[in-house]
This record gives sequence, structure tokens and C-alpha cells, in this order.
Amino acid sequence: MPATTRPAGGLAALTAGLTLMAGLTLTACDTTTTATPDATAPPCRTAALTWTLSLLDGDGDGDGDGRGGNRSGARLTAVNKGSGACLFAGYPGLEIHNGKADGIEGAGAGRPSAVALPGHAAVTVDLRYTRRGTPGAGTWCVRQHEAAVTAPHDTHGTVVPVTDAHGKAAVLDACGETIAMAPPRRAGAGA
Repeated sequence: MPATTRPAGGLAALTAGLTLMAGLTLTACDTTTTATPDATAPPCRTAALTWTLSLLDGDGDGDGDGRGGNRSGARLTAVNKGSGACLFAGYPGLEIHNGKADGIEGAGAGRPSAVALPGHAAVTVDLRYTRRGTPGAGTWCVRQHEAAVTAPHDTHGTVVPVTDAHGKAAVLDACGETIAMAPPRRAGAGA
């Protein structure tokens, strides 16, 4: 069998060129991709993140979401505590229980794109729920000042206090079987 010689680094240059072309092609087609330089980062772990759960402004004002609807909102935020990047790949776990009785879990639709989270950067997940006392709320309700959260694909959770939009202790009062979760997204500066 004849020997084949290749210039040093040729395969690496070809691979890098193809990766760049694929990225440009996906960008040109306005397609979202999770392939980023941080895609090789380890998964984000619950304990490596600082978590907050805040009710959005207008929640508790008597008109649902502040726009005349019957849905209320909150925001779950996770900040990477470390200096190295991690990958937030999927929906976080979210559970709110009345002791060992009734409970509501967070649920998202589909499979969200992974979010590369550099050190000290934040990811947010917007939450929508039906507040107790609104038409159609039903009787399956929880009223709690904290929630259990878990990073995607992690088995170790943590408890996070609920705060209002100004950082003061608050109570999340939600009805139904699930709290709707929007896909995770990188938080803007100052979030």
C-alpha cells in the first residue's frame, strides 16, 4: 500500500474552513445554531450558578399580566459564578410545592438551543402562570416563597427564594399543573 503524505496542519485547516463555511451558511439562512466556540464547554451545574426567581413588575396588581390578561409572569435567572464558560443546554428544572402536598412544575415547549454562558454571564427563563383568583384558575394551586431549581441535565438542585421586581421577599401564588417556561436566553447587560 503506497504511503500518502499530507502537509502538516492540512486537516485542521480544512476542518476549520468547513466549520466557518457551515457557520456562514447557517447565518445567511437565518438559522439558529448552537455551534459556538463555547459549545465544547462543560454543562452548567446547579451549584456553579447563582439563582434568582423574581416576580415581574405589575404582578400582583390585580389585572394579571399588566396587559389585561389572566397570566402572571416571573423570571428565573442563573449567573455563572466561575470565570470559565459552561453550556446551559435545555430547560432548567423548576418545582414549587406546598409542603408535600400540591405542586407545580415548570414546563417548556420543544428543545431550546443551548446557551453558551461565559464566566459571570447570566441566562434567563421567563415564566408564565395563572394566579389564584383569576377566572379559570381552578383549585390546584400553590402559594410559596421559594422554589426548587436544577440546571438542565443536573440531578442536584437548590432552593431559591422568590422576590418581587425590587428584590424584596415575595410569594408566588400559582394555579394549574404547570408553569410555562420560555426558552432560556442570554441576559443583556444589567439584567
